Amino acid sequence: MSSHPSSMSQFTQRMSSLLPDWSSLPKELLECIGKRLASGHDAASFRSTCSPWRAAVPFAALEPLLLLPFDPVSDTVTFYRVSEEKAFSLTLPDARGKVPCGTSCGWLALMDEAAAVTLLNPFTGARVELPPADERVPAAASPERVSKVHGRWMLRSGDAVKLEHLRGVFFQEIMLSAPPDDDAGGGECVAMAVLASSTEVAFCRVGVDGAWALLDTKLEFSVASVVHCQGKFLAIDVVGEISIFSSNSTGANPTATPLPSLSPPGGLCHRSYLESDGELHLVGAMVSTFHETRQFTYSSMLYKCNLLDRVPEWSRVKDVGDLTLFVSKCFSESFSGTSVSKYKKNSIYFSEPLYGDPYDLAHRLEIIDIAAGTSKVKPLHGKMHNSDALGWIRPNLWKRGQVNLRTALAVGRGESTFLDRSIGIL
Repeated sequence: MSSHPSSMSQFTQRMSSLLPDWSSLPKELLECIGKRLASGHDAASFRSTCSPWRAAVPFAALEPLLLLPFDPVSDTVTFYRVSEEKAFSLTLPDARGKVPCGTSCGWLALMDEAAAVTLLNPFTGARVELPPADERVPAAASPERVSKVHGRWMLRSGDAVKLEHLRGVFFQEIMLSAPPDDDAGGGECVAMAVLASSTEVAFCRVGVDGAWALLDTKLEFSVASVVHCQGKFLAIDVVGEISIFSSNSTGANPTATPLPSLSPPGGLCHRSYLESDGELHLVGAMVSTFHETRQFTYSSMLYKCNLLDRVPEWSRVKDVGDLTLFVSKCFSESFSGTSVSKYKKNSIYFSEPLYGDPYDLAHRLEIIDIAAGTSKVKPLHGKMHNSDALGWIRPNLWKRGQVNLRTALAVGRGESTFLDRSIGIL
């Protein structure tokens, strides 16, 4: 038996009136809940509920930032917010006397003259120490013979290895599987390091291992980058060949298996890799050269694959929906996120132009339209000269499963003096 339409309408209205209006929760309560979100993923879900919930966890605090080069003699680190064309600096004493050797999961990897590495969250002040390098690392990373004398690394010539040369002798770049203080994640944090010139990578379980282990990638050429995707590390060599490492859930060191089906598409240059929506993505450029005029043109392309497929293969992607991809050139840390105002969806933001003018001192971004493959170069603020970005970093404001909302608001406004104080009390 069917009900009368008006009765059904009245019933629906009555039921709707009995449901709580979650959007009317007090602002103070929403902010209190926002402080206790366990991860950035939870924050994204929280913000998607409605406008009041979105306002309780401001996106500006989570917006990707450009990390600019910094002087190891100083303790000042500068970031650039593209949406506001504004730079701001943080005073980070832990950065003094160190050179950056990677950004990952919102953390900086910093290496000192002893080749000891500190993981530092510049937005919360949290820090974690990694094991120092021993003589096996430079032996695998550099043809230059290096030995440790009275606590300092020395070249065969008798000269000390200088800070600015450390990445060329020890760790070129360090990537993490997860934030090192992510108690809510339920898994351990693993660090994997690209060595300066080697087919091996260095590996350690943060807070567990007392020394780095060297792992054979079984690749023919030197490793150029590592990526963490679908719970496993990938090593990619300079010609684009890939090996995938087994899971280390048993406590044993992972082993590598080459993936010949993932050789890069022919002719694809300037390759960058990232995980997006649980799949491995490859960004590159197809270049056309005109020998008569000595000029060239290029178009950017995006590919993806599912590592869980029996035989993973690349497939061309022309639409990523409302996502924006952020790709670094100096460091290989790259990631994606839901597009927001002032960022174009279905686009790629390169920290540097793929083919920049070496004599142009102005810093510029390159923005790729994924569907068309075309690009546009955008200059940054007029004062940002001679400051090639080290790469993108996505602020991680969570410390031990909670976010400091005052710090989040300060990051969102770029208030460095406030940040200095808030970091001191975390």
